Amino acid sequence: MRARQRDPQDPSIVATDYWHRCGDGRVECDLCPRHCRLREGQRGLCFVRAAQGGEVVLTTYGRSSGFCLDPIEKKPLNHFLPGTPVLSFGTAGCNLFCKFCQNWEMSKSREMDRLADRAEPEQLAEAAERLGARSIAYTYNDPVIFHEYAVDVAAAARERGVRSVAVTAGYIEPAPRRELFAAVDAANIDLKAFTERFYKRLTGAELAPVLETLEYVYHETPAWLELTTLLIPGENDADGEIEAMARWIVERLGPEVPLHLTAFHPAFKITDRPPTPPETLGRARRIARAQGLRYVYTGNVRDAEGGSTYCHASARSGSRRAR
Repeated sequence: MRARQRDPQDPSIVATDYWHRCGDGRVECDLCPRHCRLREGQRGLCFVRAAQGGEVVLTTYGRSSGFCLDPIEKKPLNHFLPGTPVLSFGTAGCNLFCKFCQNWEMSKSREMDRLADRAEPEQLAEAAERLGARSIAYTYNDPVIFHEYAVDVAAAARERGVRSVAVTAGYIEPAPRRELFAAVDAANIDLKAFTERFYKRLTGAELAPVLETLEYVYHETPAWLELTTLLIPGENDADGEIEAMARWIVERLGPEVPLHLTAFHPAFKITDRPPTPPETLGRARRIARAQGLRYVYTGNVRDAEGGSTYCHASARSGSRRAR
């Protein structure tokens, strides 16, 4: 595991690699497509990366918002180590600003005192092994923003034979993307919608970098990939959009990539919409399957058929199988 340069007064603050100096005295973060330009003492939109001492630092290394032992299917991952426990943890902050965030208390937190639990990478790896967890999940917010911490935990876990899972929106630049997905063994990436309008208006981000991440992870890494789309009534649940998204997945990734269609519940800044009806999820699942996707699941609702895995009869050796 790489030795990090840490602040002697606060070991939660570590030097980072993905930034450069601007000509106007600011430093620019190169971790994600936002490229926040910061003056001394300022924080990026994610709130956890800041300008300090003329460089960009991570301020939450080794600090977590909590830990939980979950079934791997809760991430959700249905084709990676199925039926096994995963040790889940996260930090605070996020580099997207989703108005519908279902976990906004952590991802939108600006209170560092929420990070009550201290855990060095070796401690997390040891805890996973001791608890019988086959993997560690970087979740609750997004491991992209605690990149250095996530990469180091994954290295420590790998030394003990424990796998790593990134639950992420995939909003990351190419260089850190290579490092992060080389470190993990599986990923569930949120494909939040299939229009630039949705991404810009409801997440403050862009769709194109996420699609680039999906193609990179699937084609250029051995990491197992599953996708999740939260369907919000009136925003991203139209038949045409679901059809286009499913067709893109089949054509650009492959028909065997699992897609999880999950139900929205009113939260954060979108509280004027009803929860996603089960009928919407069922309809979306039928549309996605009609486009050729073999494994389409429904989530956050009771649905015996949509929540079950059925092996595809035409699976052949050479396809990317479950791990």
